[in-house]
Amino acid sequence: MNEFFEEDDAAIGKVYDRQIAGRLLSYLKPYRRLLALTVVLMLVGALLTVVGPLLVRYTIDNQIDQGRTDRLGLLSLLFLGHLLVAFVFRYTQDALMAWIGQRVIMDMRLQLFTHLQRMSVSYFDRNPVGRLVTRVTNDIATIEQAISVGVVTILTNLVMLSAVVVAMLVLDWRLALLMFAFLPPLIWATQYFAMKQRDLFREQRMWLARINAFLNETISGVAVVQLFNRERESGRRFDVQNRAFLSANLRFVFWYAVFEPVVVLFAAGTTGALIWYGGERILDTSLSLGTLVAFSQFMGFFYWPLRELSQRYTTLQQAMASAERVFGILDTPADLVDVEEPRHLGSRIFGKIEFRNVWFAYDSEPGAEHWVLRDVSFTVQPGEWVAVVGATGAGKTTILSLLTRFYDVQRGQILVDDVPIDQLPQRELRRHVGLMLQEPFVFTDTIEENIRLRDTSISGEQVRAAAEQIGASGFIERLPDEYDTELAERGANLSTGQKQLLALARVAAFNPEIVLVMDEATASIDPETEAVIQAGIREVMTERSSIVIAHRLNTIRAVDRIVVLDHGEVVEEGSHEELLARGGQYHRLYELQYRDDVLVAGG
Repeated sequence: MNEFFEEDDAAIGKVYDRQIAGRLLSYLKPYRRLLALTVVLMLVGALLTVVGPLLVRYTIDNQIDQGRTDRLGLLSLLFLGHLLVAFVFRYTQDALMAWIGQRVIMDMRLQLFTHLQRMSVSYFDRNPVGRLVTRVTNDIATIEQAISVGVVTILTNLVMLSAVVVAMLVLDWRLALLMFAFLPPLIWATQYFAMKQRDLFREQRMWLARINAFLNETISGVAVVQLFNRERESGRRFDVQNRAFLSANLRFVFWYAVFEPVVVLFAAGTTGALIWYGGERILDTSLSLGTLVAFSQFMGFFYWPLRELSQRYTTLQQAMASAERVFGILDTPADLVDVEEPRHLGSRIFGKIEFRNVWFAYDSEPGAEHWVLRDVSFTVQPGEWVAVVGATGAGKTTILSLLTRFYDVQRGQILVDDVPIDQLPQRELRRHVGLMLQEPFVFTDTIEENIRLRDTSISGEQVRAAAEQIGASGFIERLPDEYDTELAERGANLSTGQKQLLALARVAAFNPEIVLVMDEATASIDPETEAVIQAGIREVMTERSSIVIAHRLNTIRAVDRIVVLDHGEVVEEGSHEELLARGGQYHRLYELQYRDDVLVAGG
């Protein structure tokens, strides 16, 4: 599994990338007016921060130190009023930025999900589902934190820090320089802790992606795990990954927790230096008490932004790493794209299928030993039923994947109604093709929506007619809510046969001119249900061009023609009787399977 995460490790190495930062900020363009208002609120709020210590200085030097109280009440009200106004500005700023951040993340997550749906099947062969889920969830959430909190907080703290520095220099430049003397070691410590946190965040994300991938795989295959009593081994492997993730988290928390006391230590040292130096100057009357108190308050405002900047700097580093991974997916071009000037078939087609000298391998640069199909040629006439048979690994299933254009061939052509399918829009091609998979996928939704796949152009009456046509209405009408029955994940509350019937009803509802069937799908079903399914398959195939991937040869006698594959090559072609009479590859397959069936029946 490690090779799947090498890309992740490389992506987290950078601290800052101007191009990525600019691309992230581009998502804020639709909300630039609200963002501008947020920036104004930020600037006013930062300036209000400086007002407080100046009011305190004036009150001490012009009222308390002189024994006066005539304006003490008014100044106290002004101080409280300025705090209230600062609170309103800060609250409005945070609420606006949180709203903008949520909208931006919604846009980004939708864009990422849409892009993933356009990717070819081969892309998901190369990328574990757990890692992709991590991108859409955890990485997007990290970016949201940076946008809604990090960016504006950093800008706010920079403005506040600048205002505080200017105010201190104006009040007393010597005290200001004393405070600035503590900056170099603090900046060094901040950078050191930030680098430690960045490296540990890298490790966190790596282990989180691995855990998500392992969980997805193990939970999806839980029946196999339980059947072979591998729960303890799966638990041990998960425990190893979970402990590694825990270790990375604890080390991250350690460095994060240590940084806070370090800043407090610097603040305490600065306070001591201010009291020592400022106290001496008050005694020789070169500094007022109010100025020293104001400086002590400014010191809090001085260290608070520095501490916040360090934390947000880490947030930005995390967001930069997450953004690089997300943009890495968005920048990955689809393997299969429509041509710029596609050809079209029209609303209905005849259904002629032709494989013309097709060579295909799943490797992008296949060697001689990697070809799955080798110079395959055969034709299916409109309305004709053709079965494709052969030993395991002969390339039968690949034919279905190529005809639906889940993959593109390396050599040769596949044509529908004499038009190469790579010249057709993918959506248009697939609209004319119905596929009966070996393991039909059932979505977490109602029976009706699983048949029409949320296509509102297919009415409820059409859904029911399709179910009746292929014999699925019997079991559906026995369910508590019939067509409104909610199905569990992957159809866990349906039997294998019921899922097969649901898939057949789906094909019938979409009414394609070409039907592709995996006949092995009925191999583990009771005879009664199998008879219903076989009848449904024949009903769906009626008056349609059909290719049946046959694994049990006694089920394909009714087809018009049989194509025999051996190691990716067409070695025979003809009817059931013709192929048996030739005594070739098909005859050997039939005899072998017939003998095994007899042995099983007699055993």
